[in-house]
Amino acid sequence: MTAQERKITPADIMSYKDYAAKRTDLRRDLIPRKKSRRIEVGPFATFYFENYDTMWLQVQEMLHIEKGGEGQIAGELEAYNPLIPQGNELIATLMLEIEDPVQREKILKQLAGIEEATSFEIAGVRVKGTPTEYEDRTTPDGKTSSVHWVRFVFTPELRKQFADPNARVLLAIEHPNYGHIAVVSPEICRELATDFA
Repeated sequence: MTAQERKITPADIMSYKDYAAKRTDLRRDLIPRKKSRRIEVGPFATFYFENYDTMWLQVQEMLHIEKGGEGQIAGELEAYNPLIPQGNELIATLMLEIEDPVQREKILKQLAGIEEATSFEIAGVRVKGTPTEYEDRTTPDGKTSSVHWVRFVFTPELRKQFADPNARVLLAIEHPNYGHIAVVSPEICRELATDFA
């Protein structure tokens, strides 16, 4: 299956019993890869870049925890398949991770629209992030959610440059109340570039 056709199907789902037997090993084996798909931007924002493997595990975890059986599968696939990159893009879960609840409430009220303020820069060319097709993540009083999903679509030339270990790759949030930039390491670029295959 090519990246352009990549999605989880009901045939890919393990039974509750089989997953429960292998759960510890499956979760442990994905940890190193998930670490190389994680980028912190500033003190509170972390991008977790998703792919087939991370979404498959998420679906299996939801089925394992909620125990909804066969009837739950379709809903989980509908929720998580859109977060699997399709060969010309990267898709990230953007988490605003603020432990203190009082501070979290205050900061989230200052960050409405943060999901519209993300971008990659590759060799001086900007790739703006766009929110995925989920409902609005900001409440009427201006408080944003602590979880967003952002999509970055790349041209063929930029995909090639992204995979070049000598390219300068930055990930930025340019929000009036949260302006931060992270340099993306060649190791992370190499891992994320597998989503373009």
